Amino acid sequence: MMRPPTTDLTPADAATAPLWRAAQALRLVTLLYAVGQQFASVSDYQNQRLSWVLIALMAVWSGASALMLSAWHFPDVARLRRWVVVGDHIVVIALIASTRLVADYGWYHGHQTLPTTLWAANAVISAAILCGPIWGVLSGTLIAAVIVTVRDQWGQDVWADATAPVLVSIGLALGLAADTARRAHGQLERAARLTAAAEERERLSREVHDGVLQVLSYIKRRGSEIGGPTTELAQRAGEQEVALRVLISEQGGPQDAGGVDVDLRPLLTVHATPEVFVSTPGQPVQVGRRTAQEIAAAVATALSNVTLHAGADAKAYVLLEDTGDELIISVRDDGVGIPAGRLAEAEAEGRMGVSQSIVGRIAALGGAADLLTEADGGVGFGTEWEFRVPRA
Repeated sequence: MMRPPTTDLTPADAATAPLWRAAQALRLVTLLYAVGQQFASVSDYQNQRLSWVLIALMAVWSGASALMLSAWHFPDVARLRRWVVVGDHIVVIALIASTRLVADYGWYHGHQTLPTTLWAANAVISAAILCGPIWGVLSGTLIAAVIVTVRDQWGQDVWADATAPVLVSIGLALGLAADTARRAHGQLERAARLTAAAEERERLSREVHDGVLQVLSYIKRRGSEIGGPTTELAQRAGEQEVALRVLISEQGGPQDAGGVDVDLRPLLTVHATPEVFVSTPGQPVQVGRRTAQEIAAAVATALSNVTLHAGADAKAYVLLEDTGDELIISVRDDGVGIPAGRLAEAEAEGRMGVSQSIVGRIAALGGAADLLTEADGGVGFGTEWEFRVPRA
């Protein structure tokens, strides 16, 4: 048996392909059982010739549907399967109803219908694999209702017959199996993509480190040593070196798909420049979207203050730590520092940048923003902000 071209199959179809092939093998086995039942029961039929015609039609449909549902060489497998499953139900219901044409009431009231219950279950199996457990149960209920109607067993006998429970159970079990296969296939594909992305990131990291980053680092160092007009060239090379390092560190990481949680690291590493050094954990730091945005805004304000007040040559250092219970974000610079009491004076003067944009944002998250070096260091010792945000 040849496999269908992979381009013809969606991921969902590929996940259930083994189930479809197994179901068609079962279809052919049930056909053999139905033919054997025909030989055993044909002598009791009133219209034996018609019964053989119907069995022949059953055999033709079994072969054709097995071929199409196995998806050998068809361009639109999903659409084809939907039509075949609909046709399956039509054929099964028609064959069940034809039992009244080939046998009398005394026979079909107490025996299986013409295509046999086992062969009729193929329609239920196909519906369950295609559409899941709900449609599988509905299909089983429909086929069971038709069988009971044709056999005229809506009285007390219907509760003693196993037809309905068996068909409904088949639809439920195969539907759940198909859904599980689709979910597992999706998880496997995501894992494969993440693995491929990680491998590609490592390969690019090696190549960029061995080539571009070393050249940019050399230009930055030599330009600073030479001075003069090359100073600007050295600065640009340093900026590109930092940008490349950030890009490499984030490539292949989980992307923001608009969910409830986001990775905090990219919101901080975006501030990295030759004067701002950002250090984050190697693993994603997943936090609520609002929490991540507020922390990033507080860090941006602190870095803006470094640019405005720390001095032209000041450098800033951002460190993110995840202890499991809380997030600790440190924003430190080596600038001129802040005189004792200056923040209180600024707030009294109506300048709310620190009290609202930094302290207020972190407090709104249930955390604390501490200026560690105002009292301890003072002027000439730089400034360090420490944000502590509880995970809960």
